[in-house]
Amino acid sequence: MRVILHGLLMALLLGACSQVWADWKLDNPRSNVNFLSVKNDSVIEPHFFRNLSGSVADDGTVKVVIDLSSIDSQISIRDERMKKELFQVEGFPLATLTAKVDPALLASMAPGKTQSLETAFTLDLHGQTQTLKAQLQATGLENGGLLVTTTWPVLLSSQPFGLDKGIAVLQNIAKLNSILLSVPVNAQLVFVKL
Repeated sequence: MRVILHGLLMALLLGACSQVWADWKLDNPRSNVNFLSVKNDSVIEPHFFRNLSGSVADDGTVKVVIDLSSIDSQISIRDERMKKELFQVEGFPLATLTAKVDPALLASMAPGKTQSLETAFTLDLHGQTQTLKAQLQATGLENGGLLVTTTWPVLLSSQPFGLDKGIAVLQNIAKLNSILLSVPVNAQLVFVKL
């Protein structure tokens, strides 16, 4: 009897640990990364990426990959121009964000629990890498998932990533007076346990 109870206890503990420390996978259909561009000093236009992937490992390593060819501005010719002239997706098809979060935070995210945090992350975009900060809110979901949203936009400047030349090309093609060289980026990321 003692052996059976010990075996059941071990199975429950291992099951609980694997649930708490399981890796997480990004749920693309429920996730979104978007930004706003401003042209001619007053026209604001929304853009988002349709294809995202990512994970959170049990040690708290976060990785989010953005397929830059999935840009969607609701205007197909502009999407094609952004892919070719701005992002240059033939040479730089992906943007990759990496960060590290406290594994104890992940373990404590019960359904409905919300936690605010500031985190540094690394963005690899267009062959350049920059470290940025994000204000985030993490919320535990009913199905054991995790929702992470920006509570304040991340301001992304084109120059450190070498995107300002592409913006100048787009401005010239569209015969615009100006396109701002920085954009506010927001994200809503849903992770589910594997």
